[in-house]
Amino acid sequence: MPPRGPHAGALSNPAELAARHALLQRAAHTAPIRALAERIRRATGRPVPEPDPLDGGAGARMLLLLETPGPRLSHTDAIVSRDKPGGTGANLRRFLDTAGIARGDTLIWNAVPWIIHAPGARNRAPRMAELRDGLAWVPPLLDLLPRLRVAVLAGRFAGMAEAPIRAARPGLPVLAMPHPSPTYVCTSPAVPARILAALTEAARLLSGPAGEPRGEAA
Repeated sequence: MPPRGPHAGALSNPAELAARHALLQRAAHTAPIRALAERIRRATGRPVPEPDPLDGGAGARMLLLLETPGPRLSHTDAIVSRDKPGGTGANLRRFLDTAGIARGDTLIWNAVPWIIHAPGARNRAPRMAELRDGLAWVPPLLDLLPRLRVAVLAGRFAGMAEAPIRAARPGLPVLAMPHPSPTYVCTSPAVPARILAALTEAARLLSGPAGEPRGEAA
């Protein structure tokens, strides 16, 4: 079982970031995901962040798919995590905690898994060609998650992963929610309500018996 998570925003602390990377080197549950990240790096020539070793890795029962790694992530030390600094990470922690989803049940990943931003550039949406290329790596990711019970797609671009997920894992519940960026969360009270509703439904699916038939959700 992965270790318990740290305090909020811990990856803004260089010592914690170094400790997280050291843990990655010996964490067996993240090794298959790290190997996939290396395959993507070799195929694309782009930097691909590592999975967070405090999350579930290949043992995850919930895939939380975001859109792209943010522009604040360094090309050399990036980790896909709820503990990254900024509003998106803070919102993720808050919503996941409120829904009661165990950290070891989750894998956080991106529809476009590589960093698309030039160093110092501002955030931007992925281009359609980038999204198409990124989604081609979703089925290989699913192959590494034998315990997967539900996929949650956060935001419009991540939502485009629904078709490849359903094709690769028929019957797997797929839930959609708004992106947890403050840009969206602060626009209307309905947005956080929709995020929490999707994660609460994911928690319900995770709470059922392992052999329980899995119905589809939209």
